[in-house]
Amino acid sequence: MAEGDNKSANLIAQETAQLEEQLQGWGEVILAGDQVVRWEKPWFPGALMVLTTVIFTLVYYLDPSVLTGLSCTVMIMCLADYLVPTLAPRVFGSNKWTTEQQQRFHEICSNLVKTQRRVLGWWKRLFALKEEKPKMYFLSVISSLVVVAWIGQQVHNLFLTYLIVSFLLLLPGLNQHGIITKYAGMAKREINKLLKQKEKKNE
Repeated sequence: MAEGDNKSANLIAQETAQLEEQLQGWGEVILAGDQVVRWEKPWFPGALMVLTTVIFTLVYYLDPSVLTGLSCTVMIMCLADYLVPTLAPRVFGSNKWTTEQQQRFHEICSNLVKTQRRVLGWWKRLFALKEEKPKMYFLSVISSLVVVAWIGQQVHNLFLTYLIVSFLLLLPGLNQHGIITKYAGMAKREINKLLKQKEKKNE
């Protein structure tokens, strides 16, 4: 068991080192973005929501076709990939990082690697379920897709995307400031109260 844990830790360390090397040119931008999404200043969440709203409002009014939207998105990504590593050191100042900045960059890359491995693990479990319990797999997948299709039919696609993107951008800050833990705990306590009341009525 310990040997397997050590092997997994070594793989994560290797993948983290590789990711750090790949993202080195984006380091300053990633650290700045990390400060924003973790709400290191009280006005950051408001700024995030304003920026997200402006972008989605612009997309709504321009109403580009799927092909145009895809082309523009890929074009912006290519420009960013070319310009950011060149301009970032000039915009953010010195190329030398402090130990704290280097440590935080390492933590971000490590978290990204762990998230990727977690998603792949879920994906593998899904296919394992398909092999072991095909009926349960079929019912689960079809039920989930029906629910998603119904939600997509009820809510405008762009607005739904806006809600998802906004939630994902706010999620690190909500987690950092303990807001999710706080309300999850409140919800758990309320559910426990309801269950206890139900048990008393049954008695």
